[in-house]
Amino acid sequence: MGARKSIHAGKAKLEIGVNSLQKQCCSYTLPPLSLIISNTLPMAIGRFCVKHNNLLGRNEMLDVSWHKGLHDSDLLIAFRRPLPLHVGQPCLTLQHETSPEVGIHGIPTHKFSRSASGDVRSSKFSIGFDYMDESSSSSNWSSRTGVNLKHIHFMNDCGRSISRDLDGFPVSFSGDSSDNIIVFKQESKYERITNDRFSYLSLQMEQGIPFHTNLLTFNRLKLVASRGLKLGPTFFSTRVTGGSIVGSIAPHLAFVIGGPDSVRGYGDGAVGSGQSCLISRSELIFPLNKRSEGVFFLDCGSDLRSSHRVPGNPGMRKGKPGSGFGIGCGIRLKYKLAYLTVDCVMNAFRQRMIYFGINMA
Repeated sequence: MGARKSIHAGKAKLEIGVNSLQKQCCSYTLPPLSLIISNTLPMAIGRFCVKHNNLLGRNEMLDVSWHKGLHDSDLLIAFRRPLPLHVGQPCLTLQHETSPEVGIHGIPTHKFSRSASGDVRSSKFSIGFDYMDESSSSSNWSSRTGVNLKHIHFMNDCGRSISRDLDGFPVSFSGDSSDNIIVFKQESKYERITNDRFSYLSLQMEQGIPFHTNLLTFNRLKLVASRGLKLGPTFFSTRVTGGSIVGSIAPHLAFVIGGPDSVRGYGDGAVGSGQSCLISRSELIFPLNKRSEGVFFLDCGSDLRSSHRVPGNPGMRKGKPGSGFGIGCGIRLKYKLAYLTVDCVMNAFRQRMIYFGINMA
């Protein structure tokens, strides 16, 4: 579903690609068919990537990637200096991304299966330093520590700076058209994979550092736990995500519930947006033949009745239910060059959707 060209010059690598799927997943609502066709055009995106593995002659790694969609873009520059495994790996990153704030300010439509634009977009620039301690052969734990300076600017769909949404509520903590944040990040991960099971645990903590009165002071915690187990010819897996924010909170920091990576059957953020969240995703995969598998799944999510703690309460104003579930089945097709997925799901309002996905090998 895409094309990519690679050019090697010395130890530098240039990749240029055009993909027909955004974020490896797109969704369509059934029916009508005309809406399905019209929604395929915005999925075309471009990708540009440059990699250099010996920038200064000491095995330094430079990665430059740019993803451009119809309504969003993401530019990332990362410079890494390899060190021995027991020392860790420092990394300097610069990132600029623009995207619609659909998850927070979007308007649910079609029985909450989609999220229309709420005329709020964000432009985020960040510069940071990360230090990664990879897991060794004798340990399944790894950690990452970093500090980031973020500048978040808000505008409407026409590109004009705004400080309030369509209902007149502030979109930032400062009350102006932008927020500045200094964030200390810490993440610890545990991963273990065997032939018949896997375990995954991630604890993420973000602490807003108040060097100035206009900077946000908050602590954002997020826990992700996943477990998979082989049961005869089938494989059962479940993943639970929970999070909460303590301290100052801006709308753009709220947890977004709903979407293909959250609760399937809902648009991005159409379930809710709150100060806290709890999301579970369970799947039972069973073989059909050598190249295909079937799957039954159930997704559930809730904002734990915390939407009113988000300034302006955008979840309640947009009519989001605050909790929801999606249940469905699908098929997985394995090929040498790609892994295809097709899922059919129904949400709590009996709205049906089909998700198509492709992962290139």
